[in-house]
Amino acid sequence: MTQTSPHCLNDIVSCISGYDPNAMTVEQAQAVIRDFITPIETVEKLAIRSALSRVLAQDIVSRIDVPAHDNSAMDGYALRGEDVASGQQVRLQIVGAVHAGARFAGEVQPGQCVRIMTGAPMPAGCDTVIPQELTVDADLDGANPAVTLPAGRVRPGDNRRLRGEDLALGSVALPRGRRLRPSDIGLLASLGIAEVPVQRRLRVAFFSTGDELRSVGEPLEAGCVYDSNRYTLHGMLTRLGCDVIDLGVVPDDPAALEAAFRSACEEADAVITSGGVSVGEADYTKQIMASLGEMTFWKIAMRPGRPLAFGRISSRGRDAYLFGLPGNPVAVTVSFSFFVRDALLRLAGAEAAPLPRLRVKAMTAIRKKAGRTEYQRGILAPDEDGRWNVRLTGMQGSGILRSMSDANCIIELEHGRGDVAAGEEVSVVLFDGLV
Repeated sequence: MTQTSPHCLNDIVSCISGYDPNAMTVEQAQAVIRDFITPIETVEKLAIRSALSRVLAQDIVSRIDVPAHDNSAMDGYALRGEDVASGQQVRLQIVGAVHAGARFAGEVQPGQCVRIMTGAPMPAGCDTVIPQELTVDADLDGANPAVTLPAGRVRPGDNRRLRGEDLALGSVALPRGRRLRPSDIGLLASLGIAEVPVQRRLRVAFFSTGDELRSVGEPLEAGCVYDSNRYTLHGMLTRLGCDVIDLGVVPDDPAALEAAFRSACEEADAVITSGGVSVGEADYTKQIMASLGEMTFWKIAMRPGRPLAFGRISSRGRDAYLFGLPGNPVAVTVSFSFFVRDALLRLAGAEAAPLPRLRVKAMTAIRKKAGRTEYQRGILAPDEDGRWNVRLTGMQGSGILRSMSDANCIIELEHGRGDVAAGEEVSVVLFDGLV
């Protein structure tokens, strides 16, 4: 169950200058959704090996210096910087050796050095390391082992890692809201941290609406189609790290729709539907949504995915955020990517970093109507000179799911932009593993 938001949806909507539900821009709708969402606050502790992709509930503060001591970045010789400050060739007496995990006893005096391995603590008195491959005339086995350092090959302070230069004691190693990556898990281990506080997983329920829809494995009668949207949504929600509740296909029947909404609301933090938010005669979905909570219904100035419903519904003392997406398969994917993704990340308490964008050249002309944002499916690839270009996947209809399957990016054509000529720069949005 989500926490009750301290503000009303109507209050947020009313703050938009020139608000028109029949002509919402993408940016306006995104702002309303962002301001209305309140993150969950339930925290649990997990072993770090189980915490991959989970959202940190608190800052992780380093309890040690990393590295814990000045150490060598190279296999070579540790020495006093003053011995090479002149830049002249110098021969130094080798007075010992030190490996990673050990310490050199005593202090290195002027004119002396110590053989040192990568990661080994710097001996007392030393502040510089010269890689062994840069030395000449090394006598390691004689009665008085020594090594010659050629002129100008090392400067005072070279190849020394300072104590705490990676992380200092008391500094924030990982911030609250971060979705943990494999490198973060390694960083936690390097700090000796065995378990971390994370936000619990979001529970997201979803279903498709329509009498014409059939699930995979069912016979396909005349006039019916297989429901692909639930499978697409399942994949995207899984990649976001959500616990998913698939409620199947719900027919265009008011009682069945209300039952599905209530069940979803009582089990989940968020509910996603596909279909039933346009103006068709059998589209009861909007009516049921409105009867169960505070909802707004928009016609977004975008293509594909114009109709969108957003709000919050309640049942038996529980509430959930609701996203009503259009029914066309490509529109579902686009709407999820540009509206639902960031909202769910915010709800989970995560940093909702925008999807990666690049500016590249269009290989062919692209038709575009000014006054709406268009998301066209593209294939990003380098040319023979290594410069990145993008081309369309082919037909761009919102029902052509193949256009999304073939794509590796979305071409984002801004609200005020018109037709694009071949060779002009366009913005492409990388899928970042979501689609």
